Amino acid sequence: MTALSVIIPAIAEDGSLYPVEKLKAHRDSLFHLAVSIFIFDGDHLLIQKRAASKYHCGGLWANTCCTHPHWQEPVDICAARRLSEELGIVMPLAQRRVVEYAADVGGGLHEHERVTMYIGTADRATLDMTPDPAEVEDTRWISRDALHAEIAQHPERFTPWFRIYAERFPDLDL
Repeated sequence: MTALSVIIPAIAEDGSLYPVEKLKAHRDSLFHLAVSIFIFDGDHLLIQKRAASKYHCGGLWANTCCTHPHWQEPVDICAARRLSEELGIVMPLAQRRVVEYAADVGGGLHEHERVTMYIGTADRATLDMTPDPAEVEDTRWISRDALHAEIAQHPERFTPWFRIYAERFPDLDL
């Protein structure tokens, strides 16, 4: 099974969930569940540059980590699993809010998501992190002010969802 053939929860008009293949959800702009994680060290956020080989938004900067729960996987379990898989980070996460957005991510693919957002805190000097190169090309810590300035100057370097989050929550007070 490839990462694109993973079955994720889509959301029907009545609010019920149904299983759908991840790539189909993105091709057909189906409303589906997702998680986004933000790890902070004080005023600095850990961001990642998605691997160039990713099926969409490769080579773009995004929040610390984001993904879709597998079918019938609790979102809390999903968030911890994916943070460990992508960045090798194991830490407590706190659920902060649920947001919805839609965005064209290029290549005929679309995100239409209900996202559960999580935050974690770390000391970047001692954080044990081992990024998976198939998922993550690079990481860096950036202050809120520097992030907003960079998005304003070079929005094309950031994923559509990360730009949406930064606009909706300018203080990143998720």
